[in-house]
Amino acid sequence: MASSQGKHDVRFADWMANLPENLHNVPLTNLAIPGSHDSFSFYIDEASPVGPEQPETVQNFVSVFGTVAKKLMRKWLATQTMNFNSQLEAGIRFFDLRISTKPRDPDNELYFAHGLFSAKVREGLEQINTFLASHAREVVFLDFNHFYGVQNLHHEKLVRMLREVFGEKLCPAIFAQEVTLRYLWEKELQVLVFYHNPVALEVPFLWPGQMMPSPWANTTDPDKLIQFLQASVADRRRKGTFFVSQVVLTPKASTVMKGVASGLRETITERALPGMMQWIHSQRPGESGVNIITADFVELGEFISTVIALNYLLDEEADSAT
Repeated sequence: MASSQGKHDVRFADWMANLPENLHNVPLTNLAIPGSHDSFSFYIDEASPVGPEQPETVQNFVSVFGTVAKKLMRKWLATQTMNFNSQLEAGIRFFDLRISTKPRDPDNELYFAHGLFSAKVREGLEQINTFLASHAREVVFLDFNHFYGVQNLHHEKLVRMLREVFGEKLCPAIFAQEVTLRYLWEKELQVLVFYHNPVALEVPFLWPGQMMPSPWANTTDPDKLIQFLQASVADRRRKGTFFVSQVVLTPKASTVMKGVASGLRETITERALPGMMQWIHSQRPGESGVNIITADFVELGEFISTVIALNYLLDEEADSAT
């Protein structure tokens, strides 16, 4: 009988490699996987222009108050403090990625963006690939779910970039239920790319965005968030897909104005953390349970270790069945 001992002292940089053998043939749709919301936002650059997706009111605010406005914006736009490598070392395996071009950029460069611009996309992807090269049994999910100012030539550039950076590590789009750790290890695949654009239908290694549903509560109320999360998991009827539970509160304009100088972490995330962690503790992974769970400031509240530990509930079930 396999033991669940070690679930709290597992090395999180290699937590997938260290999962009990009982879980190696479980579809990844049925495992609990920690992810980060706006994963790239630690790199947000206060010196950058405002993103093209921002409303005119924000554009005007920045044009009047300049750098001061951007410093305040960053307090609410940066949802992570760790870079990609630190997130990976800590155990994060799902990355929420939003891509933008800069207006009038002759190089047609691609950037991560969330209100303000962040790092160049290639730099972030190369950091992820460097980690994967030294952790051969770890698997990442890259979810490209928002595109701002991105035309066909930019999509072509991004697809090319993914091929160049990850090469043979890219997992082709197949039935999600076939994707297990053992399957990926045997084929030496480590990267699943989800692409919320019709381009996904033309490229074998791009998984269509509908294979990664990620319902959004869009609330500042922790109680409403928990109700939404619970209802979303209970209504997880899209068999054969991955599924994201966003344990994330979204500030309204009035929330930002009240806590303009303190920012997202202090005003919202830290205060709501106990209730959100309690919800995660109460969950179980599986076909009709949680799968990918994302959060802001993933280093808080033992979020990562708590999500990973949920997998050992499946191991204990497998033990009791044998």
